[in-house]
Amino acid sequence: MKLTPPEPAVQLETEMMDERRPLVEVDELVSVIKDGSFLAAPKDESGVAMEATRALIRKGVKDLYLLCAPVCGLQVDLLIGAGCVSTVECGGIVINEIGVGPRFRNAVRTGAVNVKDSTCPAIHAGLQAGEKGLPFFAMRGILGSDLLKHRDDWKIIDNPLTAGEDPVVVLPAINPEVFLFHAAWGDLYGNVWIGGRRDLARASHASRTTLVTVEEIYDGNLLEDERMAPGTLSSTYVSAVAHAPRGAWPLALTHRYLDDRAHLHEYARLARSDEGFDRYMRKYVLATSAAA
Repeated sequence: MKLTPPEPAVQLETEMMDERRPLVEVDELVSVIKDGSFLAAPKDESGVAMEATRALIRKGVKDLYLLCAPVCGLQVDLLIGAGCVSTVECGGIVINEIGVGPRFRNAVRTGAVNVKDSTCPAIHAGLQAGEKGLPFFAMRGILGSDLLKHRDDWKIIDNPLTAGEDPVVVLPAINPEVFLFHAAWGDLYGNVWIGGRRDLARASHASRTTLVTVEEIYDGNLLEDERMAPGTLSSTYVSAVAHAPRGAWPLALTHRYLDDRAHLHEYARLARSDEGFDRYMRKYVLATSAAA
């Protein structure tokens, strides 16, 4: 079966997020993400909006086409287990060093989700094409891979700039409807500090809407501070910011706090069964004050 990112299911309601009011509450932030949205999520070490994810699950969103950019963990496993996802495109879903996400594994076995198998370089390449406004990106590294047998949207062509045989794989651009992540600082102008996380900038550039939760609201304009400006994502690419202290918990946020290993092991143990996952959900997700 051919799986393609959905066309926008609804017109995203971004009028509330204009240049006069970029700062919103977490529940208002996730209200933009509708049933059937094409949602992108970052890898764990880049800053994951876990508080917003719990709010999104409580909202009851369904049928997400979820892109892992390129490998995800607890966030996506939770969304799959909660029944929010119909299709996932990823290089992998792994809970820290513990192993494959248990709800992802179960959903694949039961057919509860469609899996569009990919690889990290291919996803990065698609997002690069998306941010540059290109229709495709060409790469060689996946020639000979079994992935090519299962991705009829990837084409092998000869390099048109050489006279002889020179095969390359052509990958379509990736342009998510929404990209959601967590960062250390945002300001009242809608700018967000991402430090050296250029993968966050790439996905934000490629996405139609970027939603960010932040640890702190910066006092001033990040782009006017010479120390902060080089690592700042401009409000040009940010639709809205929500203040969410410890918003990545139980995952880590670089230079702020480490991941909660005990909690991740508790999740991995409970989520192996439907009953255990339900118990986890009631305690840590459906309750509105789950973060430690």
